[in-house]
Amino acid sequence: MLWHSVITSKLCGYFSRHRMNRCGRVGAVPTERQTRRVALFATCLTDTFYPDTARAVVRLLERLGCSVAFPLAQTCCGQMHYNTGYHDRAKPLARHTATTFAGYDAVVMPSGSCAGMVRHVYPSLGVRVPAYELAEFLVDVLGVEDVGAYFPHRVTYHPTCHSLRMLGVGDKPLRLLRAVRGLELVELPAASTCCGFGGTFALKNADVSAAMLADKMTAVLETSADVLTAGDNSCLMHIGGGLSRLGTEVRPLHLAEILASTEEEPWVATR
Repeated sequence: MLWHSVITSKLCGYFSRHRMNRCGRVGAVPTERQTRRVALFATCLTDTFYPDTARAVVRLLERLGCSVAFPLAQTCCGQMHYNTGYHDRAKPLARHTATTFAGYDAVVMPSGSCAGMVRHVYPSLGVRVPAYELAEFLVDVLGVEDVGAYFPHRVTYHPTCHSLRMLGVGDKPLRLLRAVRGLELVELPAASTCCGFGGTFALKNADVSAAMLADKMTAVLETSADVLTAGDNSCLMHIGGGLSRLGTEVRPLHLAEILASTEEEPWVATR
């Protein structure tokens, strides 16, 4: 396990040095009309590899009247450490996260996996943070399903394991997608099966992970979708990488980026 400790410590050091001030507003001050103070917890993967997703979350939430801040002190939530047995390493990260995000009405995360860690595991570490996965925040807290999005493409949705099983997000992402103008939603066969990523699971059980990925890619291709969406970039990275190696044209795109797109201002990812 030494390799994991070294890698994660280096990654967390990188995240703390290279904060994502490229996602839009940083530490935005709420106006009188914007009474809901929301903090974006971007997560490690999004911050480092998919900053467009974070920009999309900011654009979407501000369009819906929220005041969005991106606390620069945020780091890894500690999930990698906790899941591999390093609970003593996860606890200070949890405490740091609680301090960093104190004072906000809600903490929104474009990841069911990390939101599950913060909401369900942090209490066992003596920490509580009002964290929400993006789709549940939109539907349960803001009370909206039609966010005014426009995305004229054939789309299929992969419900990620943590959002489905740990958070109980259910069909909220599908309800949001059904309200997007121009979007053709195609049901994904065996949608609730895992894609095979599971963080370090894909490293420690590579053969099993590859077999699970193959099944998921077969299901995606059966839909003839142009776009595969999900609420976690980790799963999209895993499935998208496999689809790319097969030479397919299916594009993985986070749910936030679809919801951020409008007819007047189509979302254009820079990656």
